[in-house]
Amino acid sequence: MKEQVITFKVGRDLQEVLNRIPNKSEFIRNSILESLGNKCPLCGGTGILNESQKHHWNHFLEHHSIEKCNDCDQIHIKCDFETE
Repeated sequence: MKEQVITFKVGRDLQEVLNRIPNKSEFIRNSILESLGNKCPLCGGTGILNESQKHHWNHFLEHHSIEKCNDCDQIHIKCDFETE
């Protein structure tokens, strides 16, 4: 597949940081690919659930909860049937 050039605007601060990176293109490509792999599997990264997704989510929450981890201080999903 032929590579394509994509451009985007950044502020001066980000430009200065990126200018210090030896291979900006590789860094940006890897960062984008990493971010895409870390998007929410339910909403696809939009941050909004449609009506069908909300229905499934509410059903899921019947036996799951959203909690904050005491060790890493991050939010996670906990199953009611999970033993600690």
